[in-house]
Amino acid sequence: MSIQNAYLNDLMDRVIQRNPAEPEFHQAVREVLTSLVPVVEARPEYIKEGVMDCLVEPERIIKFRVPWEDDQGNVHVNRGFRVQFNSAIGPYKGGLRFHPSVYEGIIKFLGFEQIFKNSLTGLPIGGGKGGSDFDPAGKSDAEVMRFCQSYMQALYRYIGPDVDVPAGDMGVGAREIGYLYGEYRRLKGSFENGVLTGKGFSYGGSLIRPEATGYGAVYYLENVLKHEGEDIKGKTIACAGFGNVTWGICKKATELGAKVVTLSGPDGYIYDPDGVATQEKIDYLVEMRGSGRNLVKDYADKFGVEFHPGEKPWGVKVDICMPSAMQNDVHMEHAQKIAQAGVKYYIEVANMPTTNDALKFLMDQPGVIVAPSKAVNAGGVATSALEMAQNSERLVWTAEEVDKQLKQIMNTIYQMSVDAAEKYGLGYNLVAGANIAGFQRVADAMMAQGIF
Repeated sequence: MSIQNAYLNDLMDRVIQRNPAEPEFHQAVREVLTSLVPVVEARPEYIKEGVMDCLVEPERIIKFRVPWEDDQGNVHVNRGFRVQFNSAIGPYKGGLRFHPSVYEGIIKFLGFEQIFKNSLTGLPIGGGKGGSDFDPAGKSDAEVMRFCQSYMQALYRYIGPDVDVPAGDMGVGAREIGYLYGEYRRLKGSFENGVLTGKGFSYGGSLIRPEATGYGAVYYLENVLKHEGEDIKGKTIACAGFGNVTWGICKKATELGAKVVTLSGPDGYIYDPDGVATQEKIDYLVEMRGSGRNLVKDYADKFGVEFHPGEKPWGVKVDICMPSAMQNDVHMEHAQKIAQAGVKYYIEVANMPTTNDALKFLMDQPGVIVAPSKAVNAGGVATSALEMAQNSERLVWTAEEVDKQLKQIMNTIYQMSVDAAEKYGLGYNLVAGANIAGFQRVADAMMAQGIF
């Protein structure tokens, strides 16, 4: 599908030609460029001054081998990546993903999305992302430690509190961040705890950070519901996955009177009509994640609820869908089922969880409201930036203070998206609005600083 602007369409063709066999990156770029048509037509200087061409090209890509030894003394070699995509508004900021699916194209798509997500927060953080095709599942703590130490030995030269600040992502939790920071501290010989976020509270982490992405998604959802004259209380929500993000959604949704009724994993999905809404159930998600089994059926077995093997929860009759697992989890067939089920609110949470054709289909459905992941899930990186602020101040904020600032940031992100869409005559289009609002802050900073 062509972009309705000759220059942007040509730019998209060049992105594909210069980055072959990277479909996730192509998808992310196309989705953003499509939204920016009215912006570049109103502001042709963005094209003339090379902003658009620079935007789709990372400032730097670091690729390295990561050798490590397992508990049996066997040596394995994984690939490590860090894409430092854009630093026009602040140091590169974005998570590290450890998962077998990781390759350069995945990291580039995530880093590109991160530019706009970070911009939307209003905080001084640029876009970056990193990771490895290492799989922490099934590995011992000692094996994970040795891998993280080897990974940081290659990466530490290129990061720092004012240069590039990684965090966690899929496969990188508190354990991995601890090992990574420990190795960085030993290599640098100093306590630069602002170099990583998502740290344990005892050595510079922030309260609310583990829950932040899920909490922020629910705060964004509240704004959408308010626009429609509705309240979150009593609403049913379909989620995917059972990691940190879904856990945070369950906690905050329960607190506000809604209930999450589905979880999913590689093995299928569960349906719990009573909701993942008790402390025991919510705590069990943490236990499931820590087990390394990566099976959602464990929840069904423990609490006696429906388990649907090999299926995804898209089509369950709920008020709200919040895909919160992997990229491209929702395809056209799932989008059609969501529409048939009468779901009114489609709130993306995972990074790019919907294929472009499925996203367009849902956006075209009368009465369906779609919110994009780069806005909805920005609470995680926003709270990471708040962690950076606390580290810089040598202070620790209360949970109440962090949560208050997180909610305010999410409210602002929502309003910026609404205003940007309206400014360009796009109506209540949260997808385009988020892309435009995120882009303009970065583009104006790039223009002000000159071509480099």
